[in-house]
Amino acid sequence: MSLKQTLSRHWLTFQRELFPWLEEAVGPLGERYQRLVRVLELVRVEEWVPYQRGWRGRPQEDRAALARAFLAKAVLDLASTRALVERLRVEATLLRLCGWEGAESVPSESTFSRAFAEFTDADLAGRLHEALLERTVEGHLAGHVSRDSTAIAGREKSAPKAAPAAKPKRRVGRPPKGEQRPKELSRLERQASMTLDEMLKELPKACDIGVKSTGKGYLERWTGYKLHLDAIDGGIPISCLLTSASVHDSKAGIPLATLTARRVTSLYDLPTMLLRSGPSARSWAMCRSLTSTPAGEPS
Repeated sequence: MSLKQTLSRHWLTFQRELFPWLEEAVGPLGERYQRLVRVLELVRVEEWVPYQRGWRGRPQEDRAALARAFLAKAVLDLASTRALVERLRVEATLLRLCGWEGAESVPSESTFSRAFAEFTDADLAGRLHEALLERTVEGHLAGHVSRDSTAIAGREKSAPKAAPAAKPKRRVGRPPKGEQRPKELSRLERQASMTLDEMLKELPKACDIGVKSTGKGYLERWTGYKLHLDAIDGGIPISCLLTSASVHDSKAGIPLATLTARRVTSLYDLPTMLLRSGPSARSWAMCRSLTSTPAGEPS
């Protein structure tokens, strides 16, 4: 079944069966809650959370309900866990969609924070995304892959810079005859011979200061991170990487292209930076040359 047919089938199910039944059970659903229901039904996050009842000691809070609340926080664009807890305690519709029957059963903010930390360490969102892609885009040929990045502001201070390693002193001028001075490879050149895990491990991920040029030519600074994203036709995200704000887009190009190639077959890559001029375009051209298909092999 094609991607369009799969999404159309789910949409008809939502409109004809699921939404009317839910409105009878929990009340009217606004546009945001309908979006949340669609995400919960497509992803089925409860199937990815281990069932932990029956262990010794105090039983844990329901991780399935906490995982649904984890998605609700992202879909409803809530800035903090405290805002999510407060909203759960006053909105019965959201409370029941997440899996709790009464406001007294909502865990404390610290319990939410511990559970969200567990989900982050287990890469729950990444595994859900990968499983969803396997169900929807397997065997699908994408016309093009659009690659770009966006700034993500962090509510923390930038990490201190590590002191650069001391370089051995060399004699100024032209090297004597017979002396070999090893050339230090750039990150792009090193990535050409590295595995995906090695490339991902080398990318900085600490909070940092980033600078980018706006559409009007002004420099914009922010403290936080940068999200690098690959999307195929229709704006469907295929792979993403979170790095420090100071990482240039070209440094994440090869890892993103490698990760995307494992998940979907595409005809063209369209990095946004290729449309620009200057050093950024030259960096992307170098990135493209390192990942291009050798002559004589099918692209």
